[in-house]
Amino acid sequence: MKITIKPGTAFGRIKAHPSKSDAHRLIIAAALSKGESEIKEIEQSEDIKATVNAVKQLGATCVFNGNNLKITASGARLSDGAVIDCNESGSTLRFMIPILLIFNKKATLIGSPRLFERPLGIYEKICEKENLTFQKIKNGIELKGPLKGGRYEINGDISSQFITGLLFALPLLKTDSEIKIIPPIESRPYIEITLDVLKKAGIKVDLSENNIYIYGNQLYSPLREYVEKDWSNAAFLDAFNLIGGNVRIEGLNHLSKQGDKIYKEFFSLFRHSSPSQHPPEINIADAPDLAPVTMALAAAKGGAVLTGTKRLKFKESDRGAAMKEELSKFGIETEIEENKITVKKGILHSPISPLRSHNDHRIAMALSIPASITGATIEGAEAVRKSYPEYWKDIEKLGIEVIYE
Repeated sequence: MKITIKPGTAFGRIKAHPSKSDAHRLIIAAALSKGESEIKEIEQSEDIKATVNAVKQLGATCVFNGNNLKITASGARLSDGAVIDCNESGSTLRFMIPILLIFNKKATLIGSPRLFERPLGIYEKICEKENLTFQKIKNGIELKGPLKGGRYEINGDISSQFITGLLFALPLLKTDSEIKIIPPIESRPYIEITLDVLKKAGIKVDLSENNIYIYGNQLYSPLREYVEKDWSNAAFLDAFNLIGGNVRIEGLNHLSKQGDKIYKEFFSLFRHSSPSQHPPEINIADAPDLAPVTMALAAAKGGAVLTGTKRLKFKESDRGAAMKEELSKFGIETEIEENKITVKKGILHSPISPLRSHNDHRIAMALSIPASITGATIEGAEAVRKSYPEYWKDIEKLGIEVIYE
C-alpha cells in the first residue's frame, strides 16, 4: 500500500492502543493454564494473530468477541509434527521455542525469510548442549525435546526474548531451574513484564541480582486481565507534539513496567536543547524499538547521537541503515558506527523519491513525523499492521491528511 502524507499539524485527543508486549505474554500464559481465561482490550495486529495461532497448536481454544479474547486450555499439549507459522513475529518465535521443546515430539516453526535471519543462537547452543533437535530448514526450524530443568546461562545483551521464552517453559518441567543472566543486561524492563505476567498466572520465581530461580512442577492459573495500553506506539503520536502539534494520549499507565515509557525522557532532551548546544546523546540500549522515532525527531530537531544501537540490525529491518536511507531523502545525513548512530543537523526538504517502510512497522510510523512537515509518499505503509493497524486512521483523526493509493 502506498500513502501520501500532506504537510499538517496534529491536534486532538486519542486513546492509546493495547500493548503488543503485554498481550503476547498474557495469551501464552493463559494457553499454558488449565481452565478458561479472558484477555480484554486486545488488538488483533499481525503479531498477535501469530501468537494466537501458535497457542492453538498447544491445544488451546481461542475465540475473539470484539476486542476480548477467551482462551480455554487444559494445560499445554502438542501433536507430533505440529507446524506453527510465526509470520514475522520475533516474539512468537522466541517465546514458543522453549515451550515446544518441553515435549518429546517433533514440531516445526516457520515464518518470513527475514524472521529467521534474526539471532537464535542461544537456543541453538542450548539444544546442542542438551542433545535436542534444532534443525534449520528453509524459512524455519525443526525442534524436538524434551528440555530438562537445570542451570542456563544467557547473555543479557542480545535479546530479552530468549529469557522470556525460558521463563514460560521452565516452570512446567519436573525439576527446578536457574537462569543466570550475564551482564550487561539490556531490555531488562521486558523481563520484568514477563515476571509480572507469571506472577498473575500463579507462577513462583525467585530473583537474586542477575539470577532467576524457577521452581519446577508448577501449574499456570487461568487469567482475567486487561491488556495494558502501549507506550511504544504512543511515542509516535507524542512525537507530533515536538513539531508543533498538540496531541493528548489517554489511557497510559504511568506506573507501567513497560520500558518504552522512557521515551518521555528522550523527548525532553529535544525540548530542552538549543541550536547553540551539542545535540542530545540518548542511550537506547534498553529501548531499541524507540530508535526509529527518535531518529525521526532528531532529523526535525537539529540532530542527536544514539548509543546502544548494535541490536538494531537484527530487528524487522536493519533499522539504523533503513532510517539512514530514508532520512537522506529529506536531506539529513546519518553516520552509523558499531554501537552508535549520529543523526546530523540539517534542514528537512520534501523528498523527491518515495519513502520506503522496509516492511518494518516502526520505520513506517517514524517516517510519518518528518513527512507531516514536508509532505511525502510512503511505500509499504501496510507494515503498520504488524503492531498498530489503525495508525494511519488515528493520525487522520488528529488532522494529518493521508491519501491512500
